[in-house]
Amino acid sequence: MDDRDVARHWEGNAAAWTALSRKGYDVWRDLVNTPAFVAMMPSVKGLSGLDIGCGEGANTRTVARLGAKMTGVDISATFVELAAEEERREALGISYQVAPAQSLPFAGDSFDFATAFMSLMDMADYEGALREGRRVLRGGGFLQFSILHPCFNTEDRTVITDASGKVTAIQIGAYFKPAEFVEEWTFHAAADELSDWKPFQVPYFSRTLAQYLNAVVDAGFAIERVGEPTASEELVREHPRLQTLRVAPHLLHVLCRKRRSGG
Repeated sequence: MDDRDVARHWEGNAAAWTALSRKGYDVWRDLVNTPAFVAMMPSVKGLSGLDIGCGEGANTRTVARLGAKMTGVDISATFVELAAEEERREALGISYQVAPAQSLPFAGDSFDFATAFMSLMDMADYEGALREGRRVLRGGGFLQFSILHPCFNTEDRTVITDASGKVTAIQIGAYFKPAEFVEEWTFHAAADELSDWKPFQVPYFSRTLAQYLNAVVDAGFAIERVGEPTASEELVREHPRLQTLRVAPHLLHVLCRKRRSGG
């Protein structure tokens, strides 16, 4: 599977993903991933930023509201059009383009920072995307990305519960087994809407923690901070499907910075 296949799948997902997420069904994003990501991110007020794999633009808009001048890119033309449509409805000064992360249409040293919310993990050439991210950043600029935690999201994964249904453990196997396939799923909270939309077709690439972190270093970044978001007991009571976060991390956040020396 290459990034042309990835583009085809995400173009097919874009309309349903946008419709369902904008109705509030992406609770992992809205209640866990984005708040934790923003909490870890350095101040972006007055800076120019690039959102790599922006999708329908929800997170791009979140960062823009923090005072950044944002540009968003995605491989799906439908995602980009839907993001631009929202920008026309509520102008935040964001520009959007259709572009692959591995060949960004910008000169070197164009941005102060870059973000990649849950996009790097779906790319076949994630190493090329990291190199391009570094190229378009100015010296000292940062890249922050979130992915599914590679240690706790493998092809062989079982959630262990007790008699009451409470999650007690996550059983993991095949961590080192290379795998790539297309996974079918949708937002669990959207059960009442499933008759209107087909399940998402999401590319899956099995990679280790070492592969991701070494790729960051090999691309020319220095890792500054790592996050593993969890959920409060109160949040889990309101959204029981998040209870796995009380047992093991589901998400990994990485903040890294382009060194000033050597470009």
